This record gives sequence, C-alpha cells and structure tokens, in this order.
Amino acid sequence: MKQLKIPAVFMRGGTSNAVVFHAKDLPRDRARWDEIFLAAIGSPDPYGRQLDGMGGGVSSLSKVCVIGPPTRPDADIDYTFAQVQVKEARVDYGANCGNMSAAMGPFAVDEGLLKISGPEALVRVHNTNTKKLIWSRFPLDEGLSAVDGDLAIPGVAGTGAPVKLEFREPGGATTGKLLPTGNMADTLDVPGVGKIRVSLVDAANATVFVRAADLGLKGTELPDEIDANPDLLKKLAAIRVAGSVAMGITKTPEEAARRAAIPFVGFVSPPQDAKTLTGDAIRGGDVDLTGRMMSNGQPHRALPLTCSLCMAVAARLQGSVVHEVIRPTDNPEAEIRIAMPSGVLTVAASVRKLDGQWHAEQGAFYRTQRRLFEGQVLVRASRVPKLIAARRGGKARVAV
Repeated sequence: MKQLKIPAVFMRGGTSNAVVFHAKDLPRDRARWDEIFLAAIGSPDPYGRQLDGMGGGVSSLSKVCVIGPPTRPDADIDYTFAQVQVKEARVDYGANCGNMSAAMGPFAVDEGLLKISGPEALVRVHNTNTKKLIWSRFPLDEGLSAVDGDLAIPGVAGTGAPVKLEFREPGGATTGKLLPTGNMADTLDVPGVGKIRVSLVDAANATVFVRAADLGLKGTELPDEIDANPDLLKKLAAIRVAGSVAMGITKTPEEAARRAAIPFVGFVSPPQDAKTLTGDAIRGGDVDLTGRMMSNGQPHRALPLTCSLCMAVAARLQGSVVHEVIRPTDNPEAEIRIAMPSGVLTVAASVRKLDGQWHAEQGAFYRTQRRLFEGQVLVRASRVPKLIAARRGGKARVAV
C-alpha cells in the first residue's frame, strides 16, 4: 500500500529531538492527529526502539511539535507539543517540552513565518499545552537562526549558538496554581510505599518532588542504575500517581496511571560529588542541588527543562523538600546550579509573595538548537485509514 508524504522538519532542541509540523499541513480536526504522530514516530513499538519511525526509543526522542499562527495578541506563534509514548499507542498533550521550546523560535524564523532584521531575534512563543508564554531570544546569521556558537550544554556533544528561553509567569501551567494543594509540603499515603513527604509544585509543568534519602537513595544514581531497580521504579510510579490525584490533575489512580506524561516525578538531594554519564566528575562544591527526574516512566538522562525550572522555583519556596536540600544562600535571585546525570544545568528563577500567596515571576535557561533534516515524513497509508492524500500547490499533503 502507498505511503503519505507530509511536509516536516526534524529538529534538535536542547537535549531532545522532535518532528516539527506546520499546523496547516495537518487535519483541522485535532482528533485525527494522534494516528499521524504515532505512525510518523514509530509507535507503539513493543521492542522500545521505534525503528520503523523517527523516534529514538526514549521519551526525549519521541516527540512532535506543531507550529501555527498565534491565538493571543502578545504572541508571535502558537506551539503545541505532543509526547508520543514509545511502547503504547498513546499521544499526550498535557505538558510542554522545555527543550523543544528552544527550537520553536528558530523554526518560525527559518520558515519565514516572521520577518526579523538585525543581529538578534525575539520570538514570543505561546505554548498551547500550558497556555503560557515563552520569550525566545537567539542570534541571527544572514537572516536565519544562527547555529554555530560557543555554548555547550550537558548531554549534547559540541557547542552551538545560545537560545535564551524566558518562561513568563510559569506558575500553574497544569493546574492553575503554583501550589495545587496550597502547601509547601504534603504527606502522601502511597499504596505499596507508605507515608512519604513530597512537595507538589506546578511551574512550567506540574512536578512531584521527594527527597532521595526518603527513598533510601543517595541521589547520585545514574539512569541505568535507576532503570535496573524495578522496586524503585514502582515506588516512583506509585508516588507520581498519588501526587497526580492530590494535585487535582486526575480524579482517580487509574486515570493517573493512564496519563503518564504529567505530573513528572523526581528526587532531590544536597550538593555532593557525583559522576556523569560520560564518567566526568561533578564536585559538590560546584553545585547547589542534585536532581533526578522520571519522564514517562523512564529515568531522564539529563533533566526535562520544564522540570528544572519547577525545581528551581521549588528551591526558592521555604518549607519545600527542594528548599530543604539546596545549598543555603542569602541571595534569592542567585542562579541555581543543578547536578544531573549529564552534567550541571544552571537555572534562574524568581519568586515573590503577592497578596500572601507565592508567585513565580519567571525562569530562564540557555539552550542550543539545530535543524537536522527538512522535507517530508512518510507515513504508511494503512496506519492512517481515515486520511487520504491530496496534491495542493505541487506538495503532497494530508487531505482535510
């Protein structure tokens, strides 16, 4: 049977890869997007490799982004993120990907969606998943987004041009509240785990934080070590499910188990000496905090950017489990250096009290990005039986 051809770009954003589509090249009925994305990425794959698609077998390489015209006046583009499950036939739109956010402004400029002159671009990106605004600043090279530069980020070989991401008013991205339960910390009674103290924080993406020591961990465990510990994986999954219900994201544990992308769950510990995935040494004296995160049931090999921002915000909230383990400082505006499996990530986060309630003003990161391939992604017609191919303007597109 024939295959359908859909215009697409394959991009790296930070430590993630994704297939990027124009909204105009997809069906207007978003209910029909899932089958396209699953077929393009190569899911579901019981072998966990996605060899028959563009995915890479792990959550950070199993992603789709869709760019379209802005639907709010303070934005330049709309950006919708889709997390494609690797082994299951499921696409989740409940969260944003901070890493791929770094590629969205450059994509818009390189595709000619915006006309920007001068040495630097500012693209105001509206993430439709969280309904939050991200300002993306990056250098231009002859009118296109610059690629070469001196910025190195942990988890990506080589260097690239910096993209500064400013998450504006990131609090309540998932639940509408920075502290969904109203508490800095809660004690959850988790089936199979018992009572455990957590902080439930929603900034950029909703996240459940627990202290590594409360899980019987040191906190410096690497992804392979975590993945080889089925009891730990079950504990973290159960804590995530309980946190989801407590935050009001889902109503039942069963629903929370099905909605694997959000909230995230991770554990934190004080600054300490550690090894990275490449065997390099991290000195405890050079960092402020140690963190590990799970993404769709898998240990992340770096840190999801949105979770890093949420962790940095939580670190500024006195009484949270993250604040309890961070290196003390007298400067609440100081950058936070987080030790993670791939190295050290520096995050800036500012919080303040407004009418007696904590408020997250913004968080900022630097990432790199690069367009890797442009053309058409081929999808088996048998995987999308409700769609038909049509020729418009000489290009193969999906009929709408």
